[in-house]
Amino acid sequence: MSQEKFWVLLAKKLSGQASGDELDELENLINDHPEWQYAIQNLTDLWKQEPAKDMMQAEDAYMLHLHRMTEMNIPFGDSFGTVSPTPKNKRIRKWYWSAAAAALITFSIFGISKIAGNKNSKAIAVKEVNEISTRPGSKSKIQLPDGSLVWLNAGSKLTYTKEYGQQLREVTLTGEGYFDVVKMKEKPFIIHTTNINIKVLGTAFNIKAYPEDKQTETSLIRGSIEVTIKNRPNNKIILSPNEKLIVENEDIIRKETEKNEEKNSSPAISINKLKRSGADSTVAETQWVENKLVFNDESFADVVIRMERWYDVEIELNDPKLQQKRLTGNFEKETIDQALEALQLTIPFKHEQTGNKIIIHR
Repeated sequence: MSQEKFWVLLAKKLSGQASGDELDELENLINDHPEWQYAIQNLTDLWKQEPAKDMMQAEDAYMLHLHRMTEMNIPFGDSFGTVSPTPKNKRIRKWYWSAAAAALITFSIFGISKIAGNKNSKAIAVKEVNEISTRPGSKSKIQLPDGSLVWLNAGSKLTYTKEYGQQLREVTLTGEGYFDVVKMKEKPFIIHTTNINIKVLGTAFNIKAYPEDKQTETSLIRGSIEVTIKNRPNNKIILSPNEKLIVENEDIIRKETEKNEEKNSSPAISINKLKRSGADSTVAETQWVENKLVFNDESFADVVIRMERWYDVEIELNDPKLQQKRLTGNFEKETIDQALEALQLTIPFKHEQTGNKIIIHR
């Protein structure tokens, strides 16, 4: 029931028709269900767009989606039943359009299918691939059809086909994700990234595989996983708990080598022990799941990349000496300004911000 109420309250908020009590109730629901942030972002984006000119088409699509959800036993209730099928004024019309959008997003969140509409046709196209993505500055929690849980960090994407779970459980990850996989011995769980493939039966681990990063990292918390390097198919690596595998992104390294005209001495593959905090036995690699930005002895250049994703900003740091400075930090509720001020206590630098862009210099 809380999810049905959430759609109604969010639509009312966007249309400016929510009361103070309703706004408070909506805020409480969002705090209780942070995984709904993905839906909020998408629905807000849709709200900012102009409604379709053919409102009858939108209304027909919404009713069809609602009908299909009923057939699939997906709870949506009659929350929108009081809305007239032919709204008379622009504000109500936009509210109704928002409700239709909510139905579309509900389909995406439950992983049923992605539905694409055509302005010139009422036909519904069901895509073969389900996709969940997070924008910079946001995170999402997803439950896959088999019950496995995935947390997606900022600027990440997870895709899987409708055949998921029939014989194999295969997903493709771009970015960073923390996986808590349900054990199914007869149906291995396989994750594909740009540089590596990971095969598991039931375990918890973190993968950091942003295409633009120099390294792909796999941190195993419990269980065991088998990692295959894509350009070395015969080289399989078995990780044990508390181990971290680092694989160099050869495309990025090669480009930097060509640019600098010097050979990079970094190893292609390395395995390190995870360092746990003495206070609560946590590891820095998974702290983002708890909404904490943690970095330990990392270069300022790498920290800048993480802060850009975390705070959804663009940071320019062109000073080579500043880029190589090593930093350690732990941010949870700090704003970007507060985080930069804290870093200035360790490394003297100046910064100016214009809009969404920050320039750092000495």
